[in-house]
Amino acid sequence: MRVLLLGGAGFIGRHLHAALLARGDEVVLASMREPAAAARCAAGCDVVVNLAGEPIAQRWSPAVKVRLAASRVGATTAFLTELAELQPRPKALIAASAVGYYGSSESATFDENSAPGNDYLGRLCADWERSSLDAQGLGMRVALVRTGVVLGLDGGALAKLLPIFKLGLGGPIGNGREWLSWIHIEDQVAIYLAAIDGAEGVLNATAPEPVTNASFTAALAAALRRPAFVPVPAFALRALLGEGASVLLEGQRVIPKRTLALGYRFRFPHLGDALKALLSA
Repeated sequence: MRVLLLGGAGFIGRHLHAALLARGDEVVLASMREPAAAARCAAGCDVVVNLAGEPIAQRWSPAVKVRLAASRVGATTAFLTELAELQPRPKALIAASAVGYYGSSESATFDENSAPGNDYLGRLCADWERSSLDAQGLGMRVALVRTGVVLGLDGGALAKLLPIFKLGLGGPIGNGREWLSWIHIEDQVAIYLAAIDGAEGVLNATAPEPVTNASFTAALAAALRRPAFVPVPAFALRALLGEGASVLLEGQRVIPKRTLALGYRFRFPHLGDALKALLSA
C-alpha cells in the first residue's frame, strides 16, 4: 500500500511512519503548509493520513486561534479542493481529530455517538471533522480518529512530565478530579493502522479505562518510585495558558465504544501496565 502521510514529523506521525515501513508499506511524506503541493503528492497513493495541525497546548490568543483553525479546517479544505482535480485519487482519508470534540465534564461519559461540546475546542474539532468529511464527496472512505492524551517517551505529555516527576516535584493538576482519557502510543498507532486498512467513521483513540488526574499522578509517581505532593494550582495554569488551560483543568471521560465494537483489542487497556511498559523500555 502507498500512504501519503501529512504531519509525519510529529510525535504520532513518527511512530506511524515507522510502523507502516515495518509492515512493508510505502510512505510519501508531505507538509500541509502547502496544501496544493501536498495534494500533488497524493498521485499514486492509496490512502491519505492527515495528522497535521498547529499545537493545541499553548495560550489561545486571537492570533493562535486563527492558526489553529487555518492549520486544521482551512488547510484540509484547500487540500481536498486540489485533490478533486486528481485522477485517480486516493481511496481513503484518515483524519486526525481529538477528544476535545466532546467538550469537558467531570460527570459525563462520552463515546463516539456523543454530541460535540459547545466550548471553543469542541467547535474547532467539529469544524475540523466537517472539513475532512468533505472527502466523501470525492468518493473517498473517511475515518476520523479522536485522540486523547498519548503516552510515549519521545513526545506528548508524558515526555514533558517525566523530568518533573523524576525530581519528586510532580503533583495533581487543579482539584485532581479532571478526567484524563489516555492511550499508549502503540495502541494509537495500531488504531490508525486499522483505519488505514478499512475502518470507517469515528474511532475514539483512548484506552477503555480513563482515569482522573489524581489517579494518573499517583500511578506515574508509583511507577517512578517518587513522591508526587506538589499540586499545580489552577490559577497558575490559567496564567500560563489562558483559555487553553481548560484542556488540562476540565478534561473528559471518553470511552472507545465503537473502536471496541469494530474488533480492536487494546494492548494496554490499563494505565499501570502502560506506564510499566514505557518506563521499563
